[in-house]
Amino acid sequence: MVRYKQTTEILRIMKNLEQVRNIGITAHVDHGKTTLSDSLLAAAGIISEKIAGEALALDYLDVEQRRGITVKSANISLFHEYKGKPYVINLIDTPGHVDFSAKTTRAMRVIDGAILVVDAVEGVMTQTEMYLRAALEERVRPVLFINKVDRLIKELRLTPQEIQQRFVQIIKEVNQLIAMYADKEFKSKWQLDPAKGQVAFGSARDRWGFTVPMAKERGIKFSDIVELYKKGKEALPELQKLAPLHEAVLDMVVKFIPNPREAQKYRIPKIWHGDLNSEIGKAMLEADPNGPIVMLINDVRIDPHAGLVGTGRVFSGTLKAGEEVWLVNARMKQKVLQVSLYMGPYRELADEIVAGNIAAVLGLDKARAGETVVAVEYKDVMIPFERLRMISEPVVTVAIEPKNPRDLPKLIEALHKLSIEDPSLIVRINEETGEYLLSGMGPLHIEIALTFLKENYGLDVVASPPIIVYRESIRDKSKIFEGKSPNKHNKLYISVEPLDEKTIQLIHDGIITEDMDAKQRAKILREEAGWPADQARRIWAIDENINIFIDLTTGVQHLREVKDTIIQGFRLAMREGPLAMEPVRGVKVILHDAIIHEDPAHRGPGQIYPAVRNAIYAGMLTARPTLLEPIQKLDIKAPMEYLGNITTIITKKRGKILQVLQQGPVVRIIAEIPVAETFDLAEQLRGATAGKAIWGQEFSRWAPVPDSMLMDLVRKIRERKGLKPEPPKPEDFIGF
Repeated sequence: MVRYKQTTEILRIMKNLEQVRNIGITAHVDHGKTTLSDSLLAAAGIISEKIAGEALALDYLDVEQRRGITVKSANISLFHEYKGKPYVINLIDTPGHVDFSAKTTRAMRVIDGAILVVDAVEGVMTQTEMYLRAALEERVRPVLFINKVDRLIKELRLTPQEIQQRFVQIIKEVNQLIAMYADKEFKSKWQLDPAKGQVAFGSARDRWGFTVPMAKERGIKFSDIVELYKKGKEALPELQKLAPLHEAVLDMVVKFIPNPREAQKYRIPKIWHGDLNSEIGKAMLEADPNGPIVMLINDVRIDPHAGLVGTGRVFSGTLKAGEEVWLVNARMKQKVLQVSLYMGPYRELADEIVAGNIAAVLGLDKARAGETVVAVEYKDVMIPFERLRMISEPVVTVAIEPKNPRDLPKLIEALHKLSIEDPSLIVRINEETGEYLLSGMGPLHIEIALTFLKENYGLDVVASPPIIVYRESIRDKSKIFEGKSPNKHNKLYISVEPLDEKTIQLIHDGIITEDMDAKQRAKILREEAGWPADQARRIWAIDENINIFIDLTTGVQHLREVKDTIIQGFRLAMREGPLAMEPVRGVKVILHDAIIHEDPAHRGPGQIYPAVRNAIYAGMLTARPTLLEPIQKLDIKAPMEYLGNITTIITKKRGKILQVLQQGPVVRIIAEIPVAETFDLAEQLRGATAGKAIWGQEFSRWAPVPDSMLMDLVRKIRERKGLKPEPPKPEDFIGF
């Protein structure tokens, strides 16, 4: 078969990095990413040309084929010739739906270029902006493919001049986003110029496309394409021959996306904050195949036959079967059993994969997405890659149980595997009820997870209606509270106060992290967020929900010996706040003084944890506690006559109109709405606009629940969790 012949070719060529490109295809949901991938695969001989555009070959899961959406990222290595020279293009097709944005974010870490697909009719939408921003934050260079041009001709019946005006508008909007989100050195350098061939136009479904230079070279006029469409389907082969889509897109990729060696020179300083002058730093900057092995795992899958398969980018060295490597995050040594290339759902064995390429690896069963893999002899000097900033957060939860109680062990194992494959799915056990709680990015994310449980693991489960996950926070400073250990031998004096928005943003964006150099962190906090010098220097911990623990004590005996226990007590308290046992967000916890017993037997975790928790909880309950609810940003396009209907729906759902823009006969509405109000939103919008509205959504921010709703909501959450309806009082934790 062609595929095997090409695999041999690919393995040979990928050793010459000038002939390698690592790219992703990204876009708003339903703009045609996977259909474009199909056309590229057909050209490479991997699927039949007859079914390209309909096969959705990289949507290899049954659920993806049925729903027509991508829920996992898929990898494939393509062979392409440009000007008589062979190239390997490592391609990742990524999800567009916001519920699966974590997969797209992780894919961005291992690619150097992105084909941004935009629907010619719908134009730049919410997820277009979201994923372009994610790419630019990772220094991934974009090129543009304006898809579904056939709709402008057949549905909207635009003239060639009107079609070109539409193209100009889309390119202008994309360039504005690049100017807004790219790092300073790339703002103008990466602007897309159609005259140079950095933009392709076409139809992925009909498999034709061209760039401006290609059109000039072959004498293609847009009026010719309009005329061919008037002839009907029988003219498509002529159009495909005149302007082959794969040629337009892959030539554009080869010409404008940098090879791995070029890209790593400017990408490594952004994604890895180690010493660039060290042996490892230099090897990664050069993508040196003879350097120490360094690989970043961006995705893991569980193969029913082979076990855990890690996929990622080799940034330095040459990955071979039999090598022992060190997992930096897992802090353990493991042996590489097999290396291979991904070809959609298939893996093709390879003897070795050199730096600059994307590989699949067997044997690293303790690796998780985000793991840094390094040669064992460098385990003490390697620091992990920068943590990825996720676009969204898990905000919807369901309680699940097996229909057949005997399937409980099977369910536990299946949930464990699901959470390994998709780290954005959070699995917890409700200690009070024994229920298994599954949290995801949105209702669709949960629905797909439940489908996987049934289809991949043969489990029938009963799920509760979706529940919104809230966050607890505070709006005032508290006084200092004394937290006593149960044996009264240890006392901690703690106050709490709200974190300022600037600090929250710095942590959210990964500019401030727990494991970064303390002096550098203190400098940023002082200069960017106006922190007092003593607090900025003395941070002990930053937890995953953006809470900070600060030690302002002086001369406390034995404090260092219980530091780790105090930090763990802080983390436990932040997981479930006092108001409704929801996670805590945006709180600064300050330790002012402490009395620690000299005998280790009297200051164990069982004594320290309650002392930390009680003081924090009392502080929070006296500092105007509140719940934060997740807010979603909506981007809606509809005919102008439906503006009033849409506005009414949004305002009735506690939403807020941020912007209204008229774009010809279409109105674009940017709005915000609480996630709790979105469960029937799609149905209502379709009904109010006769099905003519198109929209996208993305996680926007956390915002305080209105005071008028707060206590009623707290009681409902507590009752659902089997707690007393009324929240505790400060004196329940600290004796007054």
